[in-house]
Amino acid sequence: MATGVWLVGARGSVAATSIAGAAAIRAGLAEPTGCVTELPQLQVASLPPLGDLVFGGHDVADTPLAKKADALAAAGVVPARLVAAVAGELAAADAEIRPAPTAATQREAAALVAADITDFRDRHRLERVVVVNVASTEPLVQPHPAHADLDALEDQLGRSAPVLPPSSLYAYAAFTAGCSHVDFTPSTGARLPALAELARRRGLPHAGHDGKTGETLVKSVLAPMFAMRNLRVRTWSGTNLLGGGDGANLADPGPNAAKASSKQRVLAETLGYEPQGHTRIEYVDDIGDFKTAWDLVTFTGFLGTAMRMEFSWHGCDSALAAPLVLDLARLTAAAHRAGRSGPLTELAFFFKDPIDSGALGGKVPHGLVEQWAALAAFARGLGDA
Repeated sequence: MATGVWLVGARGSVAATSIAGAAAIRAGLAEPTGCVTELPQLQVASLPPLGDLVFGGHDVADTPLAKKADALAAAGVVPARLVAAVAGELAAADAEIRPAPTAATQREAAALVAADITDFRDRHRLERVVVVNVASTEPLVQPHPAHADLDALEDQLGRSAPVLPPSSLYAYAAFTAGCSHVDFTPSTGARLPALAELARRRGLPHAGHDGKTGETLVKSVLAPMFAMRNLRVRTWSGTNLLGGGDGANLADPGPNAAKASSKQRVLAETLGYEPQGHTRIEYVDDIGDFKTAWDLVTFTGFLGTAMRMEFSWHGCDSALAAPLVLDLARLTAAAHRAGRSGPLTELAFFFKDPIDSGALGGKVPHGLVEQWAALAAFARGLGDA
């Protein structure tokens, strides 16, 4: 049976690139470059094949996927010939995208979301569905007592005042529909105690959050180097320039703060202390879906010698993120099939700010090498399930 991938933000750049890429790989028109599940260490029989993924989703936008893909091709994100070749697959996926529901209460809205997902699963006779949040980043959530208790949350959802941010409402709907969930953005999503409890009660796995695609990926390699060589990092500051829809959204101070916080966390967790410095995110419309990061690191060596390191990263956000979305959908679906529930800490390899479930001894590794070892062991375990 096929596996469904329900994308929240299904008409965005990452979603469109993921759908077009999966179709192109299935047709033999592209290589699965960037998909780590295609590496020998992670190729286990329990992973659903890329060709068996069926896409649908929700979005507030109504731009057809074909037009979005054309725009990505014009920007140099995906080859135009591939967009033309997979036009039928894009149209089929576009027909499965539903407008984001609205209702008098969040309980009613969540029921409508869950009904759309359930209908998608039933019509396509899918074995299971993974809900993946690739929507725009939200501001940091304002704390509410109901976030800590599922019964209190259930009561509040029936009232007129919203208690959950949209990302968390979609996570709630996913769990009530019996679906696993992945947070690819820094938004709150399932990262509330009440929603974690709901996932446990329903026996559902979830993963997140904030996909690690660029500057933070480099940090997760370099920070362990400084720690293992016992070199004291004094400051680590970065400037990120990006355009496109994500950049425009991050021009807002609220989402910008949420993203910057997620990007810096890897340093404190890896080094064991927090160096001075911060991450600055700036919107530059002219560079479109591409991004540039420049980091300055100052550190102290033997006898107090002051030294420095600089690096630049130039990448295409959607092309970096899309293969990881496909990887996460496959791995999470396999974990669900194997009976895993709760946070999948072993998928920390993919995230800037991974959820700690205690599965790895109560400490989430932030160095890429350690994360890779945990991921490979996780995949092997799924193969044995």
